[in-house]
Amino acid sequence: MNQPTPDLTPDLTPGLTRELLGGAGPFLLVPDAVLLPEGPADGTAVVVADGRFQAVGPAEELGRTHPRLDPVRLPGHLLMPGFVDAHHHLTQSFGSALAYGEPSEIFRRVWVPLEGALDEESAYTAAKLAALEALRGGFTTVADAGNRTGVDVDVVASAARDAGIRCVLGLVCDDAATGEPPVPDSVLGAAVKHLARYEGDPLVHASLAVSVPEAATEPTLRGTAALAAEAGATVQIHVNEHLAGVERSLVRHGRRPLEHLHHIGALGPQLLAAHATLLTPRELTLLADTGTAVSYNPVASAWKGNAVAPATAMADRGVRFGLGTDGTRGDGFRLADAAEFAQRIAYGLATGDSSCGAGWTWLEHATRGGADAVGLGARTGTVAAGPAADFLLVDVTNPELALSWDLPWELVRRGNRDQITAVFVAGRMRLWRGLPTGWDGPALVRRAAELARVAVEGAPITRVHPTSTAARARDTAR
Repeated sequence: MNQPTPDLTPDLTPGLTRELLGGAGPFLLVPDAVLLPEGPADGTAVVVADGRFQAVGPAEELGRTHPRLDPVRLPGHLLMPGFVDAHHHLTQSFGSALAYGEPSEIFRRVWVPLEGALDEESAYTAAKLAALEALRGGFTTVADAGNRTGVDVDVVASAARDAGIRCVLGLVCDDAATGEPPVPDSVLGAAVKHLARYEGDPLVHASLAVSVPEAATEPTLRGTAALAAEAGATVQIHVNEHLAGVERSLVRHGRRPLEHLHHIGALGPQLLAAHATLLTPRELTLLADTGTAVSYNPVASAWKGNAVAPATAMADRGVRFGLGTDGTRGDGFRLADAAEFAQRIAYGLATGDSSCGAGWTWLEHATRGGADAVGLGARTGTVAAGPAADFLLVDVTNPELALSWDLPWELVRRGNRDQITAVFVAGRMRLWRGLPTGWDGPALVRRAAELARVAVEGAPITRVHPTSTAARARDTAR
């Protein structure tokens, strides 16, 4: 006779539902362990109040210093910082499955046509769908590098807020590739308004964006850099991603894109360089010397055939960088695994480097390092007193994590989104066992499927590769 399989996952529902779903607080959370900057710590608790970590320390000590708080015990769970996606395009979610194996500069053939086919409802739905996928993958912050939909960027802000995710929201400031005479003053005026628009917003943080350096005039590149630096914001730019773009810059300026940005004074701590897959040793030095940040996007490199950014060299040089999905797939654990794996394949095998940064490097840059790269280092990315309470509860009783010898590396190599019990942003539970709290996730997915079909069929998208089914039929017929 078959025996029923016992549910070995600790049942947290009663305590969490009673104490946390209402979002009132303050809370004293007592998991089995907390992932601190120096590593996992047993017997540690956190106090969450007003959306922030009010205190982090030994559980017994916090129990004594906060006698009015009933401990919410979280057996079998690790409390860790939420992942930070340092490079995303939220309004491209309808086409994420179109990006496999396409040659370089896919944005010209897929993303520009697709985003141009979105109206306000479809742009909102696409952005919220991307935010839901990100939350399901343990991301508590996403950096959106701007969009070309033509709708008000506040539509994307509303989608992020409604989903409950923290968003660094880029406003595209291109003024050299529109077919119209450049008007830098007009672009910079819009940038000033955008930076002011979200001051004090608890979840949305304004950023500026330029598609690629060649898409903006030099006055605009210098102006956005100055505005962002003054506001403590970022300018997101795709830099040195494709060989074709590097070659166009060499022909036009006699310098590679990153060198050109340095020459005109646009590098600096305010710049977030997306991809940076094609870097010379000199350009690595420029990044380190100027404090420029990078978004290392390993899955995008694999899916789109780009080179792999030299992230281990960046780490050794002290270059600031985070990890980004580029909208490929929203799973923080798989992203960290890809970050290590890509370094091993691209660089480690040839040099006999069996570590390639080890697990802690990629976990660090997926959380605290990513927060620093997107300009939120003082606000999120770590479990410590003061920053926002953006965190995950990860079940460590499963076969992949229960036999633990080196938890940070195991999270990188053996972690996955299925192990995430809950996701919190600004102290509020936003996701419980894969489903959003407070709104209907499955209904959104159904509506997104309807809208995506219309948008993709109506957009003049050009793909090099056929679907796998069509490719198989073609190859079989040969």
